[in-house]
Amino acid sequence: MGDKTLTCLGCGQLNRVPDAKLSSDPKCGKCGVGLMTGQAVDVDPARLEKAARNDDLPLVVDFWAPWCGPCKMMAPEFAKAAKSLNGKARLVKLDTQKHQSTGGRYRIRGIPTMVAFERGKEKKRQSGAMRAGQIVGWVQG
Repeated sequence: MGDKTLTCLGCGQLNRVPDAKLSSDPKCGKCGVGLMTGQAVDVDPARLEKAARNDDLPLVVDFWAPWCGPCKMMAPEFAKAAKSLNGKARLVKLDTQKHQSTGGRYRIRGIPTMVAFERGKEKKRQSGAMRAGQIVGWVQG
C-alpha cells in the first residue's frame, strides 16, 4: 500500500492519492475535479502527455475521430470498460481530427487505436474496435 500520482485531467495538477482511496472518487486538491470517475474523459494533447508521463496507474488512450464508423461503434464499449476498470486504470479519449499533430506524435496509423501507458512508457497498443470485455481483458492482460 502506498500513494499513486494522478494528473488531474481538468487542470493538470499532480495529485497524490492513497491506494485505499482510489475507488472512492478522489478529487483534485486544486480544482476539485474527480480523478477516478469511472468515465472515459476527453483530453487534449498537453494533458495526455503529462498524465502519460506522470501517472502511476495505467492510462489507456482511445485515439478516435468523429467521422470514423468503428470509433463510433466502440465509444459506448470504451465507456463501459472505463466503468469496469475504475480504481485500476484511467481511460481517456483523444480526438485525432481536432488534434491532428497528435496522431503523428504517437504514430497512429489507423483509428480507433488504443495505447496503454504505464509510468511514462508505452506498454502496448491495439488497433480496431473492441467490445468492453475485450478492452478490459486487454488492459489487464
